Amino acid sequence: MQKISHKFVMVFYMLAIGGFAHAAAEKWEIDKAHSNIYFDVRHTYATVRGQFDDYSGSLRFDANRMTLGSVTLEVNTKSVNTGIPNRDNHLRAEEFFAVKKYPKMTFQSTGVKPKEGNQYTVEGNLTIKGQTQKISVPFTYFGSRENPLKKGQRVAGFEARLSINRLDYQVGPGKFFEMGTIGNKVDILVTLEVVK
Repeated sequence: MQKISHKFVMVFYMLAIGGFAHAAAEKWEIDKAHSNIYFDVRHTYATVRGQFDDYSGSLRFDANRMTLGSVTLEVNTKSVNTGIPNRDNHLRAEEFFAVKKYPKMTFQSTGVKPKEGNQYTVEGNLTIKGQTQKISVPFTYFGSRENPLKKGQRVAGFEARLSINRLDYQVGPGKFFEMGTIGNKVDILVTLEVVK
């Protein structure tokens, strides 16, 4: 009986500490004026870089303890921008992002693993064109301070780098890869300033 009681106390204590840590992780909103979502993909021999101009999201983060709690990101697929209007319209079409049917792509974290120093691995679900894949995303924390442009506001910086296979999400047919014109691998850079 004493062993069971002891285990119960320990479980309760761990849950209480976890709940406190989650509560201490405050919500930070993405500052879109100083953040970007880039992607790189190989086109024959050249690398084409694009970005998404319309997105929103937030992080739960305790800057004092450097505890990252969760990450949420929602991207408007229509906002894809490679600097070439004809190419962007092709990317918005049914063959690629099908923006009329799938106007949003999302990432929702399911867990965070602290690494050395300012490094984290954020695990979560990435959904594009209705296809959801579990992914692990390396995150780097650059620090936090009072916003020099807005008194009383805090600003923090993060960066995430990952690669995905676009065919896992049915973004574009495989024929372009077979032709040697568009690679399947897409490198993504998410650079964020968040504020609270």
